[in-house]
Amino acid sequence: MSIRKCAENNTAFRRLNDVYRNREKELLIFRENGGKVVGEIGCDVPDELVIAAGMLPVRIYADRESSLEEADKYLELSFDPVIKAQFEKLVNGSYNDLIDFLAVSNSTDVIIRTYLYLREIKRIEPDKLLPPVEFIDWLFTRKPMYKMQNEKTVKRFWETLEEWSGRKITQEDFIAAAEICNKDRAALRRISELRRAHKPRITGSEALVIIGSAFFMHRSEHAELVSQLADDAKSWPEAEGVRLFLTGSAQESAELYTLIEKSGAVVVGEDHDWGDRFSSRDCNLSYPPLQSIVDCYMLRDFSSKKALVSERVKTLDEAVDASGARGVIFYINAYEEAASWDYPSEKKSLESRGILTKAFVKMSYPVSANVGLEDKIREFTKALGGV
Repeated sequence: MSIRKCAENNTAFRRLNDVYRNREKELLIFRENGGKVVGEIGCDVPDELVIAAGMLPVRIYADRESSLEEADKYLELSFDPVIKAQFEKLVNGSYNDLIDFLAVSNSTDVIIRTYLYLREIKRIEPDKLLPPVEFIDWLFTRKPMYKMQNEKTVKRFWETLEEWSGRKITQEDFIAAAEICNKDRAALRRISELRRAHKPRITGSEALVIIGSAFFMHRSEHAELVSQLADDAKSWPEAEGVRLFLTGSAQESAELYTLIEKSGAVVVGEDHDWGDRFSSRDCNLSYPPLQSIVDCYMLRDFSSKKALVSERVKTLDEAVDASGARGVIFYINAYEEAASWDYPSEKKSLESRGILTKAFVKMSYPVSANVGLEDKIREFTKALGGV
């Protein structure tokens, strides 16, 4: 199934797909025109503030063909393979002419370690070219007593962005940027509704392109294109197949989705950070700016990397129910342990309600390195009544 003709022939989708496949294209144009680019590691960097500062936020992503020669000098073997590949691009110079600054949020424990390694490299190897780095040290809790500390964290990032951009970020700047991001998230939620419909109009692979392209282009243009696409896709043919939900490791490419769709299934939802979770909550503009950002990023759907098991069970149950999925695939990369801690309780809760699960754990990176994976996925799809 993957990318269908109806998508390939759509003007808005073609533009998004071009950005998704050529991820440096827009940021190079932005820098050539005098703009500054902020690379991001972690899913909790407030894009609204980067945009309000007049800069372009872009997601640091892994190169599946990377040799990891430089990363292996600094990182232990038991390191999340995707984060390790991202780290390689930062230390081998791949990003030297692509980004001006780097923002790292503590979205996972391994990302915290990544920041500490980068800081130490800057200390002991001052001649090594690395961008200026800001660490965003969130307190991942929903208790009101921690809200003030998170607002101080956001304020520090706000002030750093002012230093980087050489301009003050006004409340008006923030509101304008937040309105753009809210509009984009609203458009992406329309795409999600089309995926979850009784007759899905968008495949998982198509959705991943639509969502992921947001990380590499002007958010205002992305919002307009996705809104247009949501209108057009209402008339697209049904994406047929067994309805599956995907959880576990973030998928920076559609490789896994393609295998699932080849097996006769359609991915109607996911909760990883390159999927539906990205658009799950808006900035509330009736709040003061700092409170608005904390509310948006700390009250989103719980991530497996920063949540209690009970919180993850409830969040996953609700997301799967909303998607109408008949089965759930847990796909977890080697050395990415946090998601596997939740699995037994999540499996028990899902299967108690008649939703079958299949776990793929300690998976090699990239997806293509896992021999026999397609056959195993097909077996699960058949068990659910697929072709």
